[in-house]
Amino acid sequence: MLTPHPEGIVPVLVTALLLGILHGITPDEHTWPITVSYAIGAASGRRGLEAGLLFSAAFTLQRAIASELAYLALAPILASGELNAVIDLLVGIVMAVSGAYILRLGRELHLTEWFEELLHRAFRLGPQDGTAGILEPGAGRPIPLRMTLVHGFVAGWGTGAFAIIIYTVLAPAMPNAAVAFLPGLLFGIGTMLVQAAAGAAIGAWMRTRGFGEQAMNYVSRAVAGNTLLYGGMLFAAWGFVSLAFPGVADTLDRGIPTGLAIPNLDSVNAGLILVAFIVAVIAAGSFVRAVRRLPMRVEGRGR
Repeated sequence: MLTPHPEGIVPVLVTALLLGILHGITPDEHTWPITVSYAIGAASGRRGLEAGLLFSAAFTLQRAIASELAYLALAPILASGELNAVIDLLVGIVMAVSGAYILRLGRELHLTEWFEELLHRAFRLGPQDGTAGILEPGAGRPIPLRMTLVHGFVAGWGTGAFAIIIYTVLAPAMPNAAVAFLPGLLFGIGTMLVQAAAGAAIGAWMRTRGFGEQAMNYVSRAVAGNTLLYGGMLFAAWGFVSLAFPGVADTLDRGIPTGLAIPNLDSVNAGLILVAFIVAVIAAGSFVRAVRRLPMRVEGRGR
């Protein structure tokens, strides 16, 4: 195990931060579908920012824990294909449950109110009238943002090219266990910077569509709900296939090389196809369909 001098830690941590930023930009298998879904559901720049912060804050915590575990020689377990398949299955189930709730098929799980209250006080985000962590864009029940915390923590256990670099190169380069969590922490912070900005931009974009409050609520609920529900079902199905047919899943995970030396873009594989389909087909298709089906009676339907 590498044991650099303290000054040698700085380049390792800078590398982790830059990798986190790159991870936030590239179409990660879990990150983008979830952030896009909740940011669209947020329907405003400020709450879209909150969606990105909530997801990536939980992701950062997970990655710091995993970095510490990797230092303790558990990297092979963290990088196993079986664990990744289980994570895909769990992420898919959590996404689908959240989507079902948003589409009014169930009830929200109240698990993390305390953390959202902390964020509201620290960043002055969201409503301050006792409805912290939920959206009240108009008529109907609010869309829960706190579930992004669950998504972020569960999804973070999935292992991709970036995670392997953290677990096998950067975490083992730490001098001792007391600071072994730092590469994962810096990686998560880098991802947080991008995802928070992306969430704010997507939420602000929704606000510029010119809908009234009720119409905005109708469209954002339809897009976020459908994306999480059907995207989650796809992730769960892929996780099940990966567990049942690991050889087939491994071949599809390798995919077709693109020649780009950029993780997540170096091949056209199952993960990239899942992201593209969920974001470009389900999310975009749900948006177009929701706009076309806006009831005439909904205030601010648009022209």
